[in-house]
Amino acid sequence: MTDDVLVVHGGTPLQGQIRVRGAKNLVSKAMVAALLGETPSRLFDVPRIRDVEVVRGLLELHGVKVSDGADDGEIVMDPTNVESASTDEINVHAGSSRIPILFCGPLLHRLGHAFIPDLGGCHIGPRPIDFHIQALREFGAVVDKQPEGMHLSAPNGLKGAKLELPYPSVGATEQVLLTAVRAEGVTELRNAAIEPEIIDLICVLQKMGAIITVHTDRVIEIQGVPRLYGYAHKPIPDRIEAASWAAAALATKGEIEVLGARQADMMTFLNVFRSIGGEFQITDDRVARPGVTGAEGGIKFWHPGHELQAVALETDVHPGFMTDWQQPLVVALTQARGLSIMHETVYEQRLGYTDALNQMGATIQVYRDCLGGTPCRFGRRNFKHSAVIAGPSKLHAADLVIPDLRAGFAHLIAALAAEGTSRVYGVDLINRGYEDFEGKLAALGAHVERL
Repeated sequence: MTDDVLVVHGGTPLQGQIRVRGAKNLVSKAMVAALLGETPSRLFDVPRIRDVEVVRGLLELHGVKVSDGADDGEIVMDPTNVESASTDEINVHAGSSRIPILFCGPLLHRLGHAFIPDLGGCHIGPRPIDFHIQALREFGAVVDKQPEGMHLSAPNGLKGAKLELPYPSVGATEQVLLTAVRAEGVTELRNAAIEPEIIDLICVLQKMGAIITVHTDRVIEIQGVPRLYGYAHKPIPDRIEAASWAAAALATKGEIEVLGARQADMMTFLNVFRSIGGEFQITDDRVARPGVTGAEGGIKFWHPGHELQAVALETDVHPGFMTDWQQPLVVALTQARGLSIMHETVYEQRLGYTDALNQMGATIQVYRDCLGGTPCRFGRRNFKHSAVIAGPSKLHAADLVIPDLRAGFAHLIAALAAEGTSRVYGVDLINRGYEDFEGKLAALGAHVERL
């Protein structure tokens, strides 16, 4: 083990106020979009997380000048001198993020070629890039797979295409948007993802000069334009981080106000939170704090003081219950009376973290069967993708090893809720998506320390 260890003295309710910045799943994509412009772009409220550092490094490798703006959390990206980066330099980032695949379209437009290293990311299922590669080929890209990665070229330029995704993949939808905006002609994408972060990316591209129409039934139409310009944009807040802290409030019987959290992006989560028995209040700065200059709204989450109720849930693409919400919430469900069900339909290997919760005293059984009515790609494919959680269970301290980003935060919540002192190994992985989580824990009264 390394010194990447957090000692957590659990059993104390989290109380206080923290703030979330721009959504991780939008900020990194908006940074890639800056490559498409002919003038500088400005992005505000950018969180200090590892994924942002990775994208910043990749942009700088390709000649984009990235600098900090005047405001805290502001970055300026000048793509005037985009250039090729060496394979060796790009490979330094191999395995640290899955973002490099989204550089394909912009680099093909700017340089006529691109190199993508082997991709990393969290180990929650294969998440194949077949959708991405097939879409790029439909636009006219030539893909040459080599042991070190993929070399792409566009000898005849990129042309609009009619595409239909076999599954409304967020990453593949982003790929199509970032490629189609400057492709010649019209692109029609069917079965597209429509997550709030996708809509916000479309807002960014529209600011740059793109022409994008979101039709009903998951159809997006993009009319290619010859050039795009820089943007100035404040991203939507991170609804995953906000929900993670909400689950922490519930699991530790505490009260956390998440400044910056937005009701409209979290309505599905809020309904579930209320169904379990959790309480929340929208602390809108114009309503809850009239006359207070500079006040920022958010959502306050707290444990009601009485027993929580079991629920049956299924993850799904937006507007369904988000897959990244389930791990933190399952920790809270270990404290609910009765049998809760969690049917994971987005990623096939996302329930491995429950082994550690059982080690801590939870009673969770995972199944290969689809325990729910939502159409699921994983039925009869031997993946344990449904969980039954029996509660309430008294959690006790344990030594935990973080397997991936979201499961890592779930393990951290469990350690905070448990009686005794836990050691959580690999906590730096949480920095990929949670800005200054240790500082926020301290602000909420948690008793944690680096080993």
